[in-house]
Amino acid sequence: MNYKIIIDPGHGGSDAGASGNGIIEKDLTLAISKYMYDAFKKMNIPVSITRDSDITLNPTERVNKILNTYGNNPNVIVISNHINAGGGDGAEVIYALRNTDKLANLILNSLEAAGQNVRKAYQKRLPSNTDKDYYFIHRETGKTEPIIVEYGFLDSKADDVNQLKNNYQKYAQAVADAVAEYIGIQVNDMYYTVQKGDSLYSIAKKFNTTVDALKDANNLTNNNLAIGQILIIPSKEVENNGNYIVVAGDTLYKIANKFNTTVDAIKALNNLSNNTLSIGQSLKIPTQENANDNYQTYTVVKGDNLYSIAKKFNTTQDAIMKLNNLSSNLLSIGQTLKIPTNDNSSTNYQTYIVQKGDSLWSIAKKFSTTVDNIKKLNNLSSNLLSIGQTLKI
Repeated sequence: MNYKIIIDPGHGGSDAGASGNGIIEKDLTLAISKYMYDAFKKMNIPVSITRDSDITLNPTERVNKILNTYGNNPNVIVISNHINAGGGDGAEVIYALRNTDKLANLILNSLEAAGQNVRKAYQKRLPSNTDKDYYFIHRETGKTEPIIVEYGFLDSKADDVNQLKNNYQKYAQAVADAVAEYIGIQVNDMYYTVQKGDSLYSIAKKFNTTVDALKDANNLTNNNLAIGQILIIPSKEVENNGNYIVVAGDTLYKIANKFNTTVDAIKALNNLSNNTLSIGQSLKIPTQENANDNYQTYTVVKGDNLYSIAKKFNTTQDAIMKLNNLSSNLLSIGQTLKIPTNDNSSTNYQTYIVQKGDSLWSIAKKFSTTVDNIKKLNNLSSNLLSIGQTLKI
């Protein structure tokens, strides 16, 4: 189905909507909608907007713009952007009685992945006639698929107020990404908030991209950045070395399905102890080529550097950096490194993350091995363990 998008910034002109805590609904919905409009343009999805300035639109004018732009068709998605009030906290999505909750829940999940609290996706019926929708944007828009997105509460006692002020661009992009997923368009962008000391060059280096690619993705005409500015980071599919960069909305299950592998295989290859991922994380993807990689793992301790670790394991700094996809020599205490081994022995082991209360004796007993075997396999010189430490068993 050839989908088209109509964005409807709530309120406008003489209708300011809700206001409080330095937020005026009509202004913030317009800012969200303009950002979203540009996001859909970059995806080459046909998109229109009911207002692009502070003008007054009554319900009839709004509905006419919606139905006359792309026609009264089920392939027209209408996104009506609003800011809530009433003292709650978190985002809500309201969908029409004629539609399913699929798109609404995709949007909620995407907003949650972008850092916003979420409440629910729901339908609301007209009290005088429960066969009809409560909101005119649902009730009067024919066969289209309209949704109302309430991005948060401007009178929230929790964190909505700051999130609406600081993260609205990220949330606008999250909704656009969810819609793109719904209509079958693959989106692989991620987002980064500019920090003090950042430059386009340092950010490009951090995310293995180029300054030109960053400028193009963000429509930048110069190299100036502002602290707190949110940048789109153009991500890549699996690179030649078999790495995948985690993007918003990713889960291990989705990534495993995408590359025809399993969650367990990805976790084993990346020494993951749980299913938690972070945006920008680099994952090795199991392939026939890397299935037989020969390495052991090592947890960085205070005083370590790449040179000392390479010397300890009779390898080179470059080999360690390549195996771990490191772009610099910087290490952090507790970081898990894969160490290349030079032999082709078939030693089998599993990894275990040290928990509170563990000792070498209890771990050895748990896995039917000995303290000496664990110490030897992990190059331990004492029986001391730290919570979170990775052990080969």
